[in-house]
Amino acid sequence: MTFLELLSPQAVKVVAAASSKKRLMHDIAELAETAYGLQAPRVVEALMERESLGPTGVGHGVALPHARLHGVDEVRGVFILLEKPVEFESVDRQPVDVILALFAPEDAGVEHLKALALVSRTLRDGALCTKLRANPDPATLHTILTEDRSSQAA
Repeated sequence: MTFLELLSPQAVKVVAAASSKKRLMHDIAELAETAYGLQAPRVVEALMERESLGPTGVGHGVALPHARLHGVDEVRGVFILLEKPVEFESVDRQPVDVILALFAPEDAGVEHLKALALVSRTLRDGALCTKLRANPDPATLHTILTEDRSSQAA
């Protein structure tokens, strides 16, 4: 699985600011609806349900909200870069500005976990996050996220 398989160009957006975590979930849901035809109210509900189990803010300004949804055929993602970070109850108590949300079929097992691991591993790269934060253009962000990292030094 690669970012190219997870993330369509239409699923990348720069947002000036979100007034709250819940507002950010609505922004994510609207983008998922536009990019993949998912029902925004159901997306918000599923994301908030998952957040109630524990926040998905992984630290260093990064959040990886995710949910399993009826009607999703394959694991898909949306990426939002916030110009102004928002409080997200992250593990390091820092606000987030780099958000990659994943949506998986209800019965997805291994594929959902593989996608989550890929996203987590990739966004743990501080240099990559710095590059993302420095490029507030959706097309550029998509290119950065989907470039082949297999040939780069570990």
